[in-house]
Amino acid sequence: MSETTDERTETASGTAESAQASEPAAETVAAKAEAVEQPEAPEPAAAEPAAAESAATGTAATGSAAPAAGPGPVGLALGVLKTARPKQWVKNVLVFAAPFFAFSKATNRTELVVDALIAFAAFSLTASSVYLINDAVDVEADRAHPTKRNRPIAAGIVPVPVAYAAAVVFFLAGLALSFAADWKLAIVLAVYEAVQLGYCFGLKHQPVVDLAIVGSGFLMRSIAGGVAGSIAMSQWFLLVTAFGSLFMVAGKRYAEIMLFERTGAKIRSSLKKYSASYLRFVWATSAAILIMSYCLWAFEIRQAEHNSVWAVVSMVPFVIAVLRYAVDVDGGNAGAPDEIALKDRVLQVLGATWVVTLFLSFYL
Repeated sequence: MSETTDERTETASGTAESAQASEPAAETVAAKAEAVEQPEAPEPAAAEPAAAESAATGTAATGSAAPAAGPGPVGLALGVLKTARPKQWVKNVLVFAAPFFAFSKATNRTELVVDALIAFAAFSLTASSVYLINDAVDVEADRAHPTKRNRPIAAGIVPVPVAYAAAVVFFLAGLALSFAADWKLAIVLAVYEAVQLGYCFGLKHQPVVDLAIVGSGFLMRSIAGGVAGSIAMSQWFLLVTAFGSLFMVAGKRYAEIMLFERTGAKIRSSLKKYSASYLRFVWATSAAILIMSYCLWAFEIRQAEHNSVWAVVSMVPFVIAVLRYAVDVDGGNAGAPDEIALKDRVLQVLGATWVVTLFLSFYL
């Protein structure tokens, strides 16, 4: 009995100890469970700063996007100016070509220079109006382009209606300014605007026609300078300008085709209708006519300028410069003519030599 009682006592004692031992274990489990549950409680508090930060970020993003959606007057004016492409006004130096050749025999040289400057300013304004319309027409295509989407109209900085209105203002300003030189200059500008608008609204997609229109832009610049100064332009001068323009335009298109064939780079849709062999034929033919026309013009200058040998000498740097430019074209590296002229030092030396020889033929 005593042993049984002792066993029961020990059993009860063991059960009590087990219960006592299980209480800390239960407390430990409860503590762990509480510890696991504790991080879940602060989550709403942590979510609130995150939501606040997200809201702040969204507000900042909205604030930063606001100028693009509705820029102020200064931003809008700068956008219009950028779309007008003042960097492209360098092309308009061609208006000084005819006055340069006529300067030596001009009776009123001051008036000739002033008229040439007016022609330059008027043509720059008119050309800018074309750039504005062209970007407004191509706004959807530009937005899908990797680089053109940054243009002010495509980026939403300049609204399309504002671009059209600015184009009208630029054109009317150039037209009004042209009357200060000669009313015939206004006709040249009007024809240029009409032809370029045809290019913007569909003719750019017509093979051959697009080449002719782009090339005619350079020819009209030369004509504008002669008309502004009431200069009788040589037929050879006009042929040199026309086929020189076509040579550069076809060469640029050929280079783009070659780049596409080598790298698969994206090209303008009109180029898909050309083959590399055809464009090569166009620029090679243009180069041949260009060289021939210039040589005949040089002989004409020699006879008109008291048998000056410098006009004939000028053929050497001119022909070599054309052939040098053709190297860039043939290699598919002919980008914009002004870019090539700035990069090719040899071409720069040849161009400077040609200008000097022409200057000597007229003024020596």
